[in-house]
Amino acid sequence: MRRVSYFYDAEIGNYHYGQGHPMKPHRLRMTHNLVVNYGLYRRMEVFRPPRVSPATMTRFHSDDYINFLRVITPDNMQDYIRRLQRFNVGEDCPVFDGLFEFCQLYTSGSMGGAIRLNEDQADAVINWAGGMHHAKKAEASGFCYVNDCVLAILELLKNNKHHRVLYIDIGIHHGDGVEEAFYTTNRVMTVSFHKHGDCFPGTGDILDTGHAEGKGYAVNFPLNDGMDDDSYKSIFRPIIGKAVEVFAPDAVVLQCGADSLSGDRLGCFNLSIKGHADCVEFVKSFNLPTLILGGGGSTLRNVPRCWAYETAVVLGEENTIKDELPFNDYFEYFGPDLRLHLPVSNMENLNSPQELEQKKIQLLEGLREIEPVPGTAQIQTGQVESQLNPRGINMEVVDEAGTEEDMADTHPDARVTNLMLGHKEHPSDMY
Repeated sequence: MRRVSYFYDAEIGNYHYGQGHPMKPHRLRMTHNLVVNYGLYRRMEVFRPPRVSPATMTRFHSDDYINFLRVITPDNMQDYIRRLQRFNVGEDCPVFDGLFEFCQLYTSGSMGGAIRLNEDQADAVINWAGGMHHAKKAEASGFCYVNDCVLAILELLKNNKHHRVLYIDIGIHHGDGVEEAFYTTNRVMTVSFHKHGDCFPGTGDILDTGHAEGKGYAVNFPLNDGMDDDSYKSIFRPIIGKAVEVFAPDAVVLQCGADSLSGDRLGCFNLSIKGHADCVEFVKSFNLPTLILGGGGSTLRNVPRCWAYETAVVLGEENTIKDELPFNDYFEYFGPDLRLHLPVSNMENLNSPQELEQKKIQLLEGLREIEPVPGTAQIQTGQVESQLNPRGINMEVVDEAGTEEDMADTHPDARVTNLMLGHKEHPSDMY
C-alpha cells in the first residue's frame, strides 16, 4: 500500500487577496472539508507543517525580495511605492493582511513534503496549498509570491538525496517560474502543457527547450482553447512516458493547477475532473516518490471537487467514493448538482488531431536526443548569478552553510489529530 502524507494548515483559508480577486485561498478549506467528509484522511498521515524560515526561502529568492514581503502591509504600502513596482506587487499580486504568513504556510507544506520524500517516510505527499509556479527570484507574478515548487525541488536535490527531479505542470498557464529557475541544468526536467498565445504569461513556446547544460530539459507543449479529455490524454501519456524513460527521474513534482478544468473563470480548456485526474493516475503508475501540489483554479465550486477526487486517486480510492457529495460545511457552494463530477461544456476544441500529433512527434524527437540518465553534478543556489544563465537565476555553486539549520524547524514530525475534524490548533499544541 502506498504511504501518503497530506499537509494542511487550517489557517490557510483565512487569507484574502481582496474583493473580486480570482485567487481565493478559501478553496483550500473547502477541499480539506471534502477530504475529511469523504473519509480520505483515514488513509493518510495528516500534518500541519511548522512554518519555514525566511532564510530558507532565500535558497531561491533574493534577500531583499523576501525582506520586502516580510515588512509590506496594507498600512505601510505608501512608504514602499518604488519597491512595489520593482517586485511587481500590486494588482495581480496585491498586498493583503498576513501576506508573508500566507507564503510561509503554502511553502512549508511543499518543503515539508520534500523532506518526507527525502527521508523515505512517504511514497507520495499532497500539498494542495502549494503549486505557486509563477514567482521569480525577485518578482511576484500571476498571484504567486514565493515559488514553493522551486524550493521543494531544491530540497529534493539537496545532498543528492535525489539526483534528478521531473517537474510536470498541468495547469492552463505555463509553469514559467519553475522552468526559468532550472533552465540551465540537466538535473531538473520541466514539462508544461499549457495554453499558449494570448494567455498569461505568454511564455512556453515549443522551441523553448533550455540552455547550456539544460538544453533539451525544458519541454513545452503549447495548446489552444477547448482542450478535451481524449486530446489531453493522447499527448500527456506519450510525452511523460518518454520523459520518464530517458530522464530516469528519482522523484516527481506534479503541479495540478485546476484552471485547466472546464468552466474555469480564467481558463479556456474543457477538461473534466476525471480527465484532469487521469494525469495524476498516470504519474502515479511509475511508483516514483511524488510531490503533488495545487496551483491555479478560480471557479470556487470546481477546484475542491477536483483536488478531493485526485486525493482519492493518489490513495487508490477513486472507485469507492460516491459521486453524490457527502454533507459538508460548504454544501451550498456545490449546488444545485451536489455531485462530485460535472459535465463539461460544448465548447469547440481548437486543437486539431493533426496539429497535436505534429507537436507530439516534435517533442518526442527532442526527448530522444537528450543524454540518457544525465550526470549529477551538484546544484546549489545562493547569491552568485551564473554568467551562463541568460535569465539571471542563481545556479552557481556557492557556500550553503547553515541551510540544514534553516530547515530544522520544518520537519513534519507530529501527527495532526484534531485537524482532521477541522479543528484549529495553535502550533504549540502539536508538540
